[in-house]
Amino acid sequence: MMEKSSISFLETNYNDIKSRFDAAVKKSGRKDGEVILLAATKTVAPEIINEAIKLGITHIGENRVQEFLSKNDEVTKNVTRHFIGHLQTNKVKDIVGKVSMIESVHSLKLAREIGKCSEKIGTVTDVLIEINIGGEESKSGFSPDEIDAAIDEMSAIRGIRIRGLMCIPPICEKSEQVKEYFNRMRKLFVDIGLKKRDNVTMEFLSMGMSSDFEDAIECGSNLVRVGTALFGKRN
Repeated sequence: MMEKSSISFLETNYNDIKSRFDAAVKKSGRKDGEVILLAATKTVAPEIINEAIKLGITHIGENRVQEFLSKNDEVTKNVTRHFIGHLQTNKVKDIVGKVSMIESVHSLKLAREIGKCSEKIGTVTDVLIEINIGGEESKSGFSPDEIDAAIDEMSAIRGIRIRGLMCIPPICEKSEQVKEYFNRMRKLFVDIGLKKRDNVTMEFLSMGMSSDFEDAIECGSNLVRVGTALFGKRN
């Protein structure tokens, strides 16, 4: 049972985020429902996730397969589930069919494994391709220079459906700096969409987290992943 103070803390955070989110969407010239607010639920207990869903959260994202599996049955079914963390190929079989989308496809090897496991259970998995937009050695994902060739190969994989791009930009001190990365992502997103490949539809541009989701929306994101600002700091 959640304490009233925890519920109050969550509600206060949600109302603040939703107000800022709605203002950013309006400023970007888009309408209600055209941008998704996804709650990143790493280390968050199921009962708190369920309270967030009651407040209005419609999409949640988990970072770790084992954690997702351990609490999936306790989270209300009335929510769309994404996987947003680094996914190892040996864990794919455990997550395919249980989430609506895998946002973090960082290699052809991973894409092929998702396709194989999806075909095995008779489903098609929606995926976003992860771009290492800052060229950081500590992060996975395709470089902007190699993404075109990678999509050509990935589009032929049965069992997956490519529906957009995602990124985690480098940590930036100034808004103008992070916007440069977001704008580069937006250009990639548009350019890829113009090529009209089979099995590739650029519908989702997933970028922006607690510290920069307003900048991301301004630069064209239509799916932001907010965790700390909603649930507080986590271990």
